[in-house]
Amino acid sequence: MKKFDFKNIRFGKVDVNDLNDRTLLLNLYITQVLTLIIGIIIIFFQSNHKIISMFTFQGGWKIPIWGTVFALAVLGIDMLISRWVPKEVSDDGGINEMIFGKRPLWHIALISFIVAVCEEVLFRGAIQHALGPYWTSILFAAIHIRYLQHWLMTGMVFSISYGLGWIYIQTGSLWTPIIAHFIIDFVMGCILRFSKEEEEQST
Repeated sequence: MKKFDFKNIRFGKVDVNDLNDRTLLLNLYITQVLTLIIGIIIIFFQSNHKIISMFTFQGGWKIPIWGTVFALAVLGIDMLISRWVPKEVSDDGGINEMIFGKRPLWHIALISFIVAVCEEVLFRGAIQHALGPYWTSILFAAIHIRYLQHWLMTGMVFSISYGLGWIYIQTGSLWTPIIAHFIIDFVMGCILRFSKEEEEQST
C-alpha cells in the first residue's frame, strides 16, 4: 500500500491551471474536514448549544419541504441570471467545472453532501449561533474568494447564505439548510457535468 507523504502538502494561493484532479479533490476534502472540525469545536465551547439537538427531525415534513422549496427558488433565480447576465460575471475561475465536470453522478452527490454538511455545521450551526444570520452571511460570502471580483455573485452568495440561515431559524433543524445546500450544489454540479459532455460531443 502506497503511503501518503504529508510533507508534500503546501498552503497558499493555488493557480487552478496548476491543479490536477487528484490534488483538487484532496484540497476539497481536506478543506471540508477542517471546516467540520472547526465547527464542532466552536459548538463544543458554546454554552447551551448541543450539536445533537441541531439535527432534530421534530419538524417532520416541514424540514425537507422548506429545504427543497428554498433550493428550487435559488436554482430558478440562478437560471434567470445565467440567461440575462454575461457568462464572465458568474465565472469562478473554472473551479466548479473542474470539480464537477467529469464526475459520475454518485461522486457529484457525495461531494455535494459532504460540502453541505460540513459548511452548514460551521456556518449555520456554530457561527450563526454567535453572530446571527447577517454577519454569518458576510463571512460566508467573504470566504468564497473566487466570487468576490463580481458584486452580483457576491450578493448572490450572501443572499443564499442569509436564506439558509433563515430557514434554519424557521424549522429549528440543521437538516433544513443541509438539504437545501445539497440540492443546490447537486443540481449545479449535474448542469456543469452534462453541459460539458454536450460541448465535447458537439466538437
